[in-house]
Amino acid sequence: MIIFGTKGYLYQLAILTLVCGNCGNPSAHTLKKRVTKFTLFFVPLFPISTKYATQCTFCGIEHRLTGEQADQMQAQAAGGPSGQSYGQSQQPHQH
Repeated sequence: MIIFGTKGYLYQLAILTLVCGNCGNPSAHTLKKRVTKFTLFFVPLFPISTKYATQCTFCGIEHRLTGEQADQMQAQAAGGPSGQSYGQSQQPHQH
């Protein structure tokens, strides 16, 4: 008997301050990456699907992104075009 299936993983890549397109509030948005991996005998082997999205922390709406858009937002959160951020990012102080 062969046991196979899929398992989902959710990664938070960054937190950005954006104006929400739904509620219009300037609020924190989480940048998320969802990866679905093929499993064989409960061991994840390789990714079969990768999706990116931002979610408004004020109203909860989620907007899907392309991988390229997610990379640009992640670089923006890190403070530069080539930087990478894993986890929460620091936002510039607004005066």
